[in-house]
Amino acid sequence: MLRIHFTPDDLARTTVAATPDPLWEVLFSSFRLRAADRAPGLAAWAQHVRADNARAARLGRGVRLLSAVAPRGPYIPDFLTPPEGRDGLDAGLDAIMSTPRERLRREVSRLAEHVQVPDWVRPLAEGDVGFLRRLTTELRAYHDSAIEPYQETILRAVDTDRARRLPGAAERDVEAIFRSLGSGVRWRNPLLEVDYRVDKDLFLNGRGLRIVPSFFSRGTADSLADTSLAPVLIFSIDRLGQSTELAAVGGHRSLAALMGATRADVLCAIGDGVSTTELAHRLLISLASASRHTAVLRDAGLIATHRDGAAVVHTLTPLGAAFLDHHHLP
Repeated sequence: MLRIHFTPDDLARTTVAATPDPLWEVLFSSFRLRAADRAPGLAAWAQHVRADNARAARLGRGVRLLSAVAPRGPYIPDFLTPPEGRDGLDAGLDAIMSTPRERLRREVSRLAEHVQVPDWVRPLAEGDVGFLRRLTTELRAYHDSAIEPYQETILRAVDTDRARRLPGAAERDVEAIFRSLGSGVRWRNPLLEVDYRVDKDLFLNGRGLRIVPSFFSRGTADSLADTSLAPVLIFSIDRLGQSTELAAVGGHRSLAALMGATRADVLCAIGDGVSTTELAHRLLISLASASRHTAVLRDAGLIATHRDGAAVVHTLTPLGAAFLDHHHLP
C-alpha cells in the first residue's frame, strides 16, 4: 500500500493534469503490448500497430529496449518518466538526456537488485551519451508509431473520463477528486491510501501532488519509486474509456489519419449547424476540447462560426462540405 501524507498546503497545491504524460504512456503501452490483459480497444490497437511491417520493426526495437530498462515491477527507474514530460515529449526526452550520471548509476544498480540487467544495458549506468541518445531515439520512434497516430482518440477518452468522473477538478474540490479515483484509493484525512505493488509512505511536505490520467495504465495507480522527487500519482481512466476503439475503421479511416480521430468526428458532427455546447455533448468531449478543434477547423476554412444570442454556432463552409463529400462521409 502507498500512504500519501498531506498537509493543508499540500491539499491546496494538488492539481489534476488535463492530458496524459507522454513518457508514462510510452511505458504503460509497452506493458500492454507485452501482456495479454488488454481491454477490447487495446487488443485492436495492438493488432493495428503490428499490422504494418515497418511500424512493427520500429516498435520491436523500442519494446526490446523498454523490456530491458523498464521491466514490469517491482521497480522501474524514475529517470524514464521525468516531470518535464508534462510539457510534452520533446521536453521529457531532453530531460532523460540530461540525467546526471550518478543518478543513472544509482537507478540502474537498484534495477539490478530486482532483475537481471543485460550486459548491453550496462553503458547506461555509466551515463554513456551514445546509449542515452539511442534510448531517446527509440522512445521517440515508439511514441510516433504506437501512440501519436491515436492521440486524438486517446485525448477524447481522457476528456470524457475527466468530465464524467472528475467534476471536482474544475472547482478544485480535492476530496471529491480523491473519491473519484476508484475503489483502490481511499481518503482518510490527512492520509490518501492507494493500493500499490509495494508498501511505502510518501510525505508531501508542502510540495503538493500532481495527479495524471493514463489511457494505457491498467486499474492500479502508479507513482515514482524515489519519494524525494516531485510527487506524482498516475491513475487509470475507467474501463469504459479504455474500451475506446483506437484503430480507425471504415470510410472514416483516411479522414481520421489525416486530421486525427476527434477532429474528424467534430467535422462530421457539425452538419447543418451546431453550437459548441451541443457539439461537446454529442461527442462526449469537454467544451475546451470542442473549442480547440473548431478553432483549428475554422482556421483551415472548413467551418464558419457565428454567434446566435449567447450560443456560438458552427456550420460547414462549401470547402468543408466538399471535403466531407470527397471522403464519402455525411
